[in-house]
Amino acid sequence: MASMSFALTRFSGLSSKTTLSPDFDHSSRRNFLPPNRVSLKISSSSPSPSDSEPDLSVTVNGLKMPNPFVIGSGPPGTNYTVMKRAFDEGWVGVIAKTVSLDASKVINVTPRYARLRTGSAKTDVIGWQNIELISDRPLETMLKEFKQLKHEYPDRILIASIMEEYSKTGWEELIDRVEQTGVDALEINFSCPHGMPERRMGAAVGQDCALLEEVCGWINAKATVPVWAKMTPNITDITAPARVSLKSGCEGISAINTIMSVMGIDLKTLHPEPCVEGYSTPGGYSYKAVRPIALAKVMNIAQMMKSEFGEKDCSLSGIGGVETGYDAAEFILLGSNTVQVCTGVMVHGYGHVKTLCAELQDFMRQHNFSTIEDFRGHSLQYFTTHTDLVRRQKEAIEQRKAERRGLKSDKDWTGDGFVKETENFRGHSLQYFTTHTDLVRRQKEAIEQRKAERRGLKSDKDWTGDGFVKETESMVSN
Repeated sequence: MASMSFALTRFSGLSSKTTLSPDFDHSSRRNFLPPNRVSLKISSSSPSPSDSEPDLSVTVNGLKMPNPFVIGSGPPGTNYTVMKRAFDEGWVGVIAKTVSLDASKVINVTPRYARLRTGSAKTDVIGWQNIELISDRPLETMLKEFKQLKHEYPDRILIASIMEEYSKTGWEELIDRVEQTGVDALEINFSCPHGMPERRMGAAVGQDCALLEEVCGWINAKATVPVWAKMTPNITDITAPARVSLKSGCEGISAINTIMSVMGIDLKTLHPEPCVEGYSTPGGYSYKAVRPIALAKVMNIAQMMKSEFGEKDCSLSGIGGVETGYDAAEFILLGSNTVQVCTGVMVHGYGHVKTLCAELQDFMRQHNFSTIEDFRGHSLQYFTTHTDLVRRQKEAIEQRKAERRGLKSDKDWTGDGFVKETENFRGHSLQYFTTHTDLVRRQKEAIEQRKAERRGLKSDKDWTGDGFVKETESMVSN
């Protein structure tokens, strides 16, 4: 695919018409990438947004987008009709449902979805499980639709999600055929948790770093557009496959794919859900209930990328339970360049991108952030070890005690402003006079009481089991 760049204008965080110009800067390529890989550079041709309008545009591996929101691979990108609708509604980027060479091997079942609810209302859904496989449509049909979409929407970003069996020639053929359609980048599905691993695909590769390194080598030797590796959360240390993928030439990491789960058992029939002829299989769990897990995984990857890859042009696309622009802000605060939404689109519809952009801009206004880069990765600095948390809390408690009691010991006397230095030691009434020994006892008890109130219960032996919520209130930050 020939190198090119797009000149892109902005309109309220949503995409608008673009034009082509041949000014790709080859010096911006990462020096360890295969020599045949090209990137896409998109430059702005419009004036900067006004001071009152936060700029949502991001540049990712040479792709400059008016906002960081991308539809994640899945049902919302399953065919031409729905991807066209996504672009018409204002999504700047869509990752199509995963394709492979032989779709005849992909056979889905029905039902293949199950939901976790906290109540009976429609809005009470907090989790989705699916046992759906990758695209079961013929590859040639999907490729024809990719080409049509790029012809009709040259200014939008279309990313092909691909997966193949353990075959170098198979991967090379798939990459070659997909790239001929004009897609802007590839996302490699190393993470589908069900069905495909049985064929040594998906998570079967992403969970085996040696296999992953070999397959990434094949892919990056062949690909001529940016490559993102999509990570599985069903692994002890997600930074290990992310590191291997980046070292093997991938420009970006997407995280996370769905979490392996069993949605539940129907207590009337005693069968698992979703139930297919009385049976089921563990599947991928998504939507807002997984967001805390996704945030932790993204944080781990971002810290690794920052410490080991530094200023290299590596990107991170955050995925997992994003329903609002404020959710997206959390992923960006942990280092994400882009944020993918899949189940959220299934729940709220394609027009939801306008709300996402408005909410993200609202967050930025609250903190006086002008651009995404102003706060991307900002919250990473506040993560540390539990040992360090203990040290920091101990020091903070000592500092607050000193401020309340006045000078801590004789060595703190300066001799400047004696009256001011002794103000904290004055009594207020004769009833408060006692012996020095009693003063020491009272102060020790009071300090211990305040420490217990601030920290919650002092130790495990203090739990009573009566009113668990009340007992934990002082230990909950939100």
